[in-house]
Amino acid sequence: MSDDDRPFWSVMVPTYNGDELLRETLASVLAQDPGPERMQIEVVDDHSTRTNPEAAVRDIAGTRIAYYRQPSNVGHVANFNTCLRRSRGMVVHVLHDDDLVRGGFYRGLEPVFQDYPEVGAAFTRHIYADPAGHWRGFSPLERRSAGVLSGWLRVLASGMRLTTPAITIRRSVFEELGGFDPRIRGGEDWEMYVRIATRYPVWFDPEPLAVYRYARPGSLTGDAVGTTRLVEDLLRVTDFIEEYLSLYLPENEASQALDEARTLYGRWSLETLPRLVRARQWRAAAAGMNVGLRAGPTARMTAELVAVLLRRASHHFLRTEV
Repeated sequence: MSDDDRPFWSVMVPTYNGDELLRETLASVLAQDPGPERMQIEVVDDHSTRTNPEAAVRDIAGTRIAYYRQPSNVGHVANFNTCLRRSRGMVVHVLHDDDLVRGGFYRGLEPVFQDYPEVGAAFTRHIYADPAGHWRGFSPLERRSAGVLSGWLRVLASGMRLTTPAITIRRSVFEELGGFDPRIRGGEDWEMYVRIATRYPVWFDPEPLAVYRYARPGSLTGDAVGTTRLVEDLLRVTDFIEEYLSLYLPENEASQALDEARTLYGRWSLETLPRLVRARQWRAAAAGMNVGLRAGPTARMTAELVAVLLRRASHHFLRTEV
């Protein structure tokens, strides 16, 4: 399509057995809808079996929101790539079916892509919300005023620090760099954002205009709670990123960044142990300790991870004694 025929935005909403939260997600987009000439909105259903997302779409939006159902279940990464292929806009926003955007999200980011053609992606600060939607915290303040991030590749390669509802990406970036890596089971978004940062400037807006709902039962991250799966996936992604990062950063910086990422993810694994021990999930706790200790590539990092575990464990036992 020529740019003259494209809408500016493609808001693509992947879903699988989406429930009432899907309605909230779509309502947050419709509240900012500039009309079909400016914004494509489409739900891409990975062959839901327990719910009827199409009924939710029609109920809240009639025919304003398009609906596509996969002929069979293809898995979340392939479904995300279907979203990219079906997008028609110049800028793509992949908004998961339990996350939200706040007022001003699209209006605030649109001028960035219009005024700075070199920028490949732009994201806002985001809010962490629990499964009930209550705010629990904010993402890091990458800079105090809106603008292009300096040294962003080095920072992002050190560990995931942004979420999908907060980031928007030019479609031409996907056309050049490809979609989400189909080899990846989890953490495909982090790898994508690192890949983008190797080639394009990235813009940050400090206004918290996106809401990421974490640890919701039935969600990708929620289903991974209490297991080592997410950490194992992220460590595998770290290996993939290592294959190309030194092409874009000095080798010592690339190595240090990935060491920091592995230590971070190892710490995540160890920090789940007190809860697993309290729940007497011994096998999961043993697996978590094994993954955590394997993540640090040096003795110093392993010692740091063990220290985290000991602090957490001592805190737990002191509370138990009291």
